Amino acid sequence: MTQLSIIVAIANNQVIGINNTLPWHLPEDLKRFRALTTGHHIIMGRKTYESLGRLLPGRITVIVTRNKDYQLEGALIAHSLEAAVALCKNDDEVFLIGGAELYQDGLKLADKLYITEVDLTVDGDAFFPQFDLNLWQETTREVHTSAQGLPFSYITYMRK
Repeated sequence: MTQLSIIVAIANNQVIGINNTLPWHLPEDLKRFRALTTGHHIIMGRKTYESLGRLLPGRITVIVTRNKDYQLEGALIAHSLEAAVALCKNDDEVFLIGGAELYQDGLKLADKLYITEVDLTVDGDAFFPQFDLNLWQETTREVHTSAQGLPFSYITYMRK
């Protein structure tokens, strides 16, 4: 059974991005992201892929786009989140890595949330959707401070 996990870093005001970039520099979170997702499928929207500008090594990339003609060598293409998850059926844990629109759909399908809460209030144009905490059970919480002095927490939730 394939588990769909959402992985995201969120500022205090729900911001997850601005101008297709992260509004903070948090190397510790990028290292954790790499450790969790390597060896798995990662699902992302086309704009998220374009903001990365490359396929991430050690992972199978699935890009969700409405464009029926979209192709990218080295990536799998799907036209809905459900179709993307179906392409990952041989993986025990699949990661949805963005963006905001896919997170909205993903919250209905996900089994697990890996959330990095970044203790900042920043300007942004992409937001993580509000979600009902009553549907989720917090399983772990780790409080950290980055090398640059930025407080952040890793929180994991499982669907109840």
